[in-house]
Amino acid sequence: MTTIEKSERTLPFYMKGNYAPVSDEVDAVDLHVEGALPPELNGRFFRNGANPPDGVTPDHWFDGDGMLHGIRLRDGKAEWYRNRWVRTKLLAGEPRFDPETFEFDLRAGRANTHVLRHAGRIFALEEGSLPNEISPDLDTLGPTDLGGAVTTPVTAHPHVCAETGEMHFFGYDVLAPPYVTYYVADASGQVIHSQAIDVPGPTMVHDFAISRHHAIFLDLPVVFDLDKALRGGMPFGWDESYGARIGLLDRTAAHGAGGGGGGAQPRWFDVDPCYVFHIMNAWEEDVDESGRGRVVVLDAGRHPSMWSGDANAFEPCYLWRWRFDLETGVVTEEQLDDREHGFPRIDDRRTGLTNRFGWTVSGRTDEAPTNTQGNGVLKYDLEAGLTTFHDFGEGVSTSEPVFVPRSDGAGEDDGWIMSYVWDRATERSSFVVLDAADMSAGPVAQVPLPQRVPNGFHGSWFADE
Repeated sequence: MTTIEKSERTLPFYMKGNYAPVSDEVDAVDLHVEGALPPELNGRFFRNGANPPDGVTPDHWFDGDGMLHGIRLRDGKAEWYRNRWVRTKLLAGEPRFDPETFEFDLRAGRANTHVLRHAGRIFALEEGSLPNEISPDLDTLGPTDLGGAVTTPVTAHPHVCAETGEMHFFGYDVLAPPYVTYYVADASGQVIHSQAIDVPGPTMVHDFAISRHHAIFLDLPVVFDLDKALRGGMPFGWDESYGARIGLLDRTAAHGAGGGGGGAQPRWFDVDPCYVFHIMNAWEEDVDESGRGRVVVLDAGRHPSMWSGDANAFEPCYLWRWRFDLETGVVTEEQLDDREHGFPRIDDRRTGLTNRFGWTVSGRTDEAPTNTQGNGVLKYDLEAGLTTFHDFGEGVSTSEPVFVPRSDGAGEDDGWIMSYVWDRATERSSFVVLDAADMSAGPVAQVPLPQRVPNGFHGSWFADE
């Protein structure tokens, strides 16, 4: 066995195979297309992920520096591909945390988790810092506090209301209360509301949800440990004694409280201990004459626990549903599927409204489960209770599936699924477009890429405006 082979065996999973970072920033134009790119797809597909520079092995997968991979489509052509590090203060070597003052620099972060657009601005996000604004060509414009209105880190998972165009988001702190702060930015991008959410301790809140009338917060038993933070490595761990609950905040009552602190607080429902990284969606049922639902439904990927031992071990994730009866105060919990999945997405036009379909990364049923990568895309038909699986083939793995509608008025699955895939046999990556309505069909189009795209986190399609 060679020295290299021995050293590779000691590397953590996120430094091997297609988790391993890439070193070069690449530009390529006029890419070859296999099949036919739909001419309706005019825009950019960006995907974010952790990609530490040469010579750096982070203590955790989540702690790599952000790298964006983008492809530009127009009139049936793949005009360019490029990848860029998000040029953060941390990447430049500036510290995030001062151990003497116990202060965090909110402008210093990894910016490695998500990339989304609101009110014409593109943001690279990770939950430990302020957003970094990004140009349509993947240049880093720098961190932003949205006009001075944001005074906390910002979640990597804001949600844009399908009806109002408002962006709902939050930030969590770990050293002192308020541990969670809720924000709303209107459709023009101006922050119009902020308030503290009362939680008992420094819980790790990765995602949340909105329904038509509620913002939904998860107060779960993965909590910050200062001693772990000072020793280095993952500063969060499982603490079942913390408890587990989900809170429903009335959006109208919160907005009516003004833009300062205070405001209405969530109505909390105790649930079985678990952890949730990613929401699929939430909505309301049994609507009364005023248009408000008597029942709120939440679908999300549920882990039975997280990091109770090894901080690089991820418990399996399955799709669960919580139903909150606002009249009786009863919450019910139900597992919807027995296939492990990761990175659930829906048609974003249904955010906060009832959705029939959802898409996730998943693996073959005959292989050992893992929720950090998958062989294909699993489509849920929640109305019919059915799943269909698009298998990319032996040795091929895929990233998060992003749905793009055929047109503004198209049906909920009338459009395409796009993602990056990697072929282990060739060690090459491709951009792939699938027919969202027919998971059994082969790709509509594939674009071989000049750069390997490592397994990463979240991405978005930005149609030309």
